[in-house]
This record gives sequence, C-alpha cells and structure tokens, in this order.
Amino acid sequence: MKHALVTGAGSGIGAAIAIALARQGYRVSLLGRRLGALEATAAATGCADGQQQCIGCDVTSEDEVVGAFRQAAETFGAVDILVNCAGAAPTSPFHKLTTAQWQAVMAVNLDGVFHCCQQVVDSMRSRGWGRIINIASTASLKGYAYVSAYCAAKHAVLGLTRALAMELARKGVTVNAVCPGYTDTAIIGEAVANIVDQTGRSEAEALKQFTATNPQGRLIQPEEVADTVVWLCSESTRSVTGQAIAISGGETS
Repeated sequence: MKHALVTGAGSGIGAAIAIALARQGYRVSLLGRRLGALEATAAATGCADGQQQCIGCDVTSEDEVVGAFRQAAETFGAVDILVNCAGAAPTSPFHKLTTAQWQAVMAVNLDGVFHCCQQVVDSMRSRGWGRIINIASTASLKGYAYVSAYCAAKHAVLGLTRALAMELARKGVTVNAVCPGYTDTAIIGEAVANIVDQTGRSEAEALKQFTATNPQGRLIQPEEVADTVVWLCSESTRSVTGQAIAISGGETS
C-alpha cells in the first residue's frame, strides 16, 4: 500500500484530495496547521484510523516540515506520493503591497513546496518510483489583478515543477502541476460575502465575478481536482510529467 502525503489537507481542495486518496486505498498522511480540521477530514474519508494520520505542520517552517515528514515515515514508511496543496491568496493592489505581505505569500505558496519536495526527492530517486503533484492555479498560467504576489509564487511553482520533472525523468518519478480555476471552497465563499458586504450586491451578482472567467460559467468543484490527482498517481500516467494540467472550464485555452 503506497503512502501519500497531502499538505493543506484540512479544508478545500487539500481535504478533497486526502479523502479521494484514502478511498482509493492509499495510506495518507494529512498535514496542516489546524489539527482539528485535519481530524475532520480524516473522519470524512470513512476509512480505518490505521490508514491515515494527522500531523500539525506549518510548511513555511523548514524545521516543522522535517519533523512532520519524519513522523509520517515512522508510521507509514517513505512517502511515495507528495501532494503540495497548502497555500494562501490574500488580495492587495500592487501599489499597497508590503514587503512583509509579499514574503508571507512566497513562504506558504513557494517555499513550502520547496521544503516538502526536498524531503522526498532522494528517497523517490533511490526507490525508482514517485509522484510529486503541485496544486498550482490558473494563476500560474496567466495574470490576475490584485494578487500579484500569488501569481508570482504560482508561476514559480510551475517553473520548479518543470525543472524538477526534467531532473527526475529517468528516475521513475513524475512531477506535475494541477492548475484549477476559481474553485468552490471556503475562500471563495468568504470573498463573495466580502463583496456583498462592501458593495451591497446580491450573492448571485457577487459570485458572477468569479464564474465569469470560466467559459462554462461555474466554479470548479474540489472533487474534480482530486480526481485529477488520483489519475496522476496511477501507473498509466508514468509518461505524464512536467505538465501544467488546467482544470478551468477552458479559461486558459
């Protein structure tokens, strides 16, 4: 039974991925800052407790990442599948963006991916098999106003994905990025509520700000992203590497 580790597994896309992998029979280590949220995700899988473990970890801290991966391996063995999903996308016009805000966005969205990849690459290389899947965003493929730091970080994640894929191409390890458009998560729900509060628009009108970018006129569902991750973990995708797989209803076509 292969061991999958998912960061940002306490909510949204990360939770959907952890649930999908557990239900596929993988042993899953769920990482995130909020232990209670991780435990709720684990309960939602409906799988036995011995098939999953919850580990509190802030991916911006290299020391915490090292400790979390050590704990994960002690229970389930070396990580076969790494899914980097932890992230944050605060909004700010560029002219008001502070250095501290910029660095915080880079720390979670880019540095966290780097820290986690470092923990698995040597082991995957030596065993001749592995899957690294970075949850990027359509923001790694195009620009969006008011999230310049997030776009920069996600573009960098895609660059890292492609470079690492080339380094590991002959080692049995694939590295890919999954790039969802606006997804139906709590983050979007909060954004819609803020627009309603600040502008007086209806919820439906506020939601259009996010669905309008998708040619299908809807939000992506977290389960759609999770299904793509499950597919990338399979043996049938051993030739799929270095790719940016957009799940966006055609937005980035």
